[in-house]
Amino acid sequence: MARVVILGAGVSGHTAALHLKRLLGKRHEVLVVAPNADWNWIPSNIWVGVGRMTTKDVTFPLAPVYRRKGITFRQAKAVAIWPEGDTVDPLPTVEVVHTSPGRAGEVERISYDYLINATGPRLNFGATPGLGPDGNSLSVCTPAHAEQAAAELGKVIERLRAGEPQRLVIGVGHGTCTCEGAAFEYAFNVEHELRAHGVRDLAEVVYLTNEYELGDFGVGGMVFEQQGFLSSSQLWTESLFRERDVHAILRAHVERVEPGKLYYETLDGVQDSLAFDFAMLLPPFRGQELAAYDRTGENITDRLFAPNGFLKVDADYSAKPFEQWRAGDWPSTYQSPSYANLFAVGIAFAPPHPISVPRKSPAGTVISPAPPRTGMPSGVMGRQVARSIAAMLTAGAQTPTHTASMAAMGAACIASAGTGLRHGTAAAMTMYPVVPDYVRFPGTGRSVKDTYGEVGLAAHWVKHLLHFLFIYKAKALPGWRLIPE
Repeated sequence: MARVVILGAGVSGHTAALHLKRLLGKRHEVLVVAPNADWNWIPSNIWVGVGRMTTKDVTFPLAPVYRRKGITFRQAKAVAIWPEGDTVDPLPTVEVVHTSPGRAGEVERISYDYLINATGPRLNFGATPGLGPDGNSLSVCTPAHAEQAAAELGKVIERLRAGEPQRLVIGVGHGTCTCEGAAFEYAFNVEHELRAHGVRDLAEVVYLTNEYELGDFGVGGMVFEQQGFLSSSQLWTESLFRERDVHAILRAHVERVEPGKLYYETLDGVQDSLAFDFAMLLPPFRGQELAAYDRTGENITDRLFAPNGFLKVDADYSAKPFEQWRAGDWPSTYQSPSYANLFAVGIAFAPPHPISVPRKSPAGTVISPAPPRTGMPSGVMGRQVARSIAAMLTAGAQTPTHTASMAAMGAACIASAGTGLRHGTAAAMTMYPVVPDYVRFPGTGRSVKDTYGEVGLAAHWVKHLLHFLFIYKAKALPGWRLIPE
């Protein structure tokens, strides 16, 4: 019997675990290591952040699901891997520190035949002094963060009712952030709540972003056909900002956040500050603090991981100008080039380069979005890597049998712009491929007929439906695998 260990139980890792167990049955062990007891549907945290949902609406316990499916679960945090084993144990192992109440702090070494790193991001609030819930701003990255943001938003609404003008700043807290879509969603959900409470007139809503243009979303923007004419994500995003009277500060890097005031630098070198009464600023991401050692105990972390802490996979990481990168330089199997039984999926893999054009200020500050690797693409990666490992274990495959390149993968995203079954709206976007391929699609990099964007109530209904569908799927209830990633 072989053992497949999966580090992380987010969208990518949890998907991989469910598919692996489905494919391997009782013949092999599937073991998941995750520091949290609960699974979280992160896209709905923005609704928790405005008080429309609670933590219980967006989470559920992992242990009962894994017990029912025959998957072994360790509530623990992975801290180191020995992909060659060591001088005492020749088997590859991963070291974990337990986080469950009964075993907190206990260290365990777990051997594996295959390892999938799906640890997701480390929320790097420390990259910007004063950023985050432990500093001077808010977050919606976790349910707890989102509930704190909702409580603070409630106080803002009360002050507005008392006739006190308020400035709400929502966006990203560093020049290299990703997940601009989540900041966009939260900004417009907050704006919607202010209108719903009848206090919008005294509130100024400011969207602060590292995007070069609105609608970039870390994917370089999108071009699509609308009523026979070419349009862009920039045009319809700008239209929504004008319609909702949300002011935007573009091409910005937050240098520090003090109580009630943030300081930022823009791409043209201007340094400025902005006072606020409420600030929700997302952090940049880094890889988890996971070390690696060879058989002799020598530290090989730098060989396996990129400087940002994400695991190197089958991508082209050679240094070359952005203009020379090609779609084929992106990974497809997510297999480590150093160890054939090691994979990384979702945010845990190191992208070879940005999708948006990288830019620096005159002072050398990088101010451009990092590539997003969440949601639908993460789920597809998890499923495909699971299928490859299953083929290696059951059919004797020597190399990965399934691929999931973001340069050959489409994605659909629905960004909420205000919840409510009668008055809610959302921005529905599809793109193919996620990573532009200018050889296949000259000029735009993407298929125009497969790339689409529209804002409306129907998209909100779909967003609301997907919330329940994906939680149903994650609970592995009957027919779960028929729901696409």
